[in-house]
Amino acid sequence: MNTAWENIGTMVRRRRADNPGPMTLDGTNSYVLSAPGAAGVVVVDPGPLLDGHLAELAAAGTVELILITHRHGDHTDGSARLHELTGAPVRAALPEFCHAGNSLSDGELIHAGGLAIEVLATPGHTSDSLCFAVAGPDGVERIVLTGDTILGAGTTVICHPDGTLGDYLDSLELLRRRGSEAPTAALPGHGPVLADLAQVAEGYQKHRAERIAQVKAAVEHLRGGSGDHPSVEAVTAAVYGDIPENLQGAAQLSVTAQLHYLRG
Repeated sequence: MNTAWENIGTMVRRRRADNPGPMTLDGTNSYVLSAPGAAGVVVVDPGPLLDGHLAELAAAGTVELILITHRHGDHTDGSARLHELTGAPVRAALPEFCHAGNSLSDGELIHAGGLAIEVLATPGHTSDSLCFAVAGPDGVERIVLTGDTILGAGTTVICHPDGTLGDYLDSLELLRRRGSEAPTAALPGHGPVLADLAQVAEGYQKHRAERIAQVKAAVEHLRGGSGDHPSVEAVTAAVYGDIPENLQGAAQLSVTAQLHYLRG
């Protein structure tokens, strides 16, 4: 198991869970937030139910709050256990993922760990996806924890029908604008830290536009003169080519979301 902690700036520590895979990259990133000298800390995304990982998070300081970016088990399965270990409430967008805490709401400002943490609703990957914007006490150091809305490598899957492409494009624009206000780093749920949130969000927007165009062209080609809608599998094969078997499901989810967007 990876036992190393990584310091990110003056107010973030990160620990990667030992759950690598095609959808989790090198593992789920769990973050511990606190202002210098603060008495308590905030944990974002406890990750999977791995005893050693959760014990490390519980020992990272006096945990006063646990936040969840979205419902997926690689981010939430350890949250009930971390609540047991620390007594800290767990808060998420959906009440079923909360433990002794209320649901989070868009625009809510949370004061914990000596920091002000703003909740940003960023649906698309899932309907309940959230990001957390944090400014350091000096107002200069700025970060946004992006969950799976923006990854450290690759692109995000739209988990249709729960997630929708239209929502996701709106969320990317929100993050692009947010990052354009001042230099802001993106701390993703998987993969490395990204120095420029605005630049990354804009890159995601361009990629999505290219994919939408490719899907539209594939549909038109596959339909020919028949007027019949081609299958998701056929469009996926045309757009993504020889994608590995372990990524077929994710590619088909994204194609389904793009087809729904185009038909809408």
